Amino acid sequence: MSITNHISLETGPMNRRNFLKISGILGMGLGATAVLSSGAEAVKFNQELHKVTKTRLAMGTFVSMTLLHSSKDQAQQAMGEAFEEIDRLTREMSRFDSATAIAQLNRQGAVKDVSPEVAAVINRALEYHQISNGAFDISVQPVVDLFKDSFSNGKGAPPARARLESALRLVNAADIRVSGRDIQFRKDGMGITLDGIAKGYIVDRASEILASHKISNHLINAGGDIRTMGHKRFGKPWTVAIQDPQKKKAYPDIIHLTSGAIATSGNYEVYFDREKMFHHIVNPATGFSPDTSSSVSVLAHTAMDADALSTTVFVMDPDKGIRFINSLPGTECLIVDKGAKKMASAGWKSAM
Repeated sequence: MSITNHISLETGPMNRRNFLKISGILGMGLGATAVLSSGAEAVKFNQELHKVTKTRLAMGTFVSMTLLHSSKDQAQQAMGEAFEEIDRLTREMSRFDSATAIAQLNRQGAVKDVSPEVAAVINRALEYHQISNGAFDISVQPVVDLFKDSFSNGKGAPPARARLESALRLVNAADIRVSGRDIQFRKDGMGITLDGIAKGYIVDRASEILASHKISNHLINAGGDIRTMGHKRFGKPWTVAIQDPQKKKAYPDIIHLTSGAIATSGNYEVYFDREKMFHHIVNPATGFSPDTSSSVSVLAHTAMDADALSTTVFVMDPDKGIRFINSLPGTECLIVDKGAKKMASAGWKSAM
């Protein structure tokens, strides 16, 4: 998904760099972020309005913010605090930092007194697991790591069937027990990854920080997870182009947003093989990557919901995914299948 001045993140077959990206949100070290950050740029439209923009690495991708406000200094301060919140929550939800609650849970099978933010994300993930009949499942971590290990060992091939079946026996989010802020696995060897939902949650929190500073007109784009509030210049809505799965700028659609969110999941983001048969989205029922869609974009009230739902619908057959979205209030989707055919939910309104 792209917007004006959006910087695309190139993707490709699995290598060390792309494995850091498959970990998603949560594999990027903050040292790299500090080196590659750039200062905020401010443009004065008139005596009453400044546009302040900044793009930097965070959450394993490029994060761009565009703020419109009468005070340049106030906008820059709010933006700084929003990026600080992104960094804090990225550390909080990493499964690669051994000190985090997620890493401890994956290592020991239980953790007590997780932060309210981690508890909120896990609880929401379990809700989506339930209403999607298991299509959305944060417990696919053993399968994701199995494919990563198989393709990164030099053989460039999927894992043996017996190993995959063994990993699949550990996949079922219904076996995650939550009691308040205590979390426990019912099976030894289980593990979770929040890649399909946490990035959206973090974008929402950044938006809330900006709103708390009275920045009522802003756009945040975190590698295709987009949250908007208010308007851009002259009261016009924000314009968002849906990412072309073929990366040829033949955008499947262009939409206009005021306050809301959109996220896109696609097989072009991170993949293990050049044919893109094996990529970062996993069907929890089979262990393999879904092969019916090239991209799924979901509109929702929050970036967390759009993030989780785009992954969910990508796992489903397109017809089933559209029926699922049609059953949810306040959500819409656009699917591009493997043959480049476009399918949309009942309320999707095209701007093209």
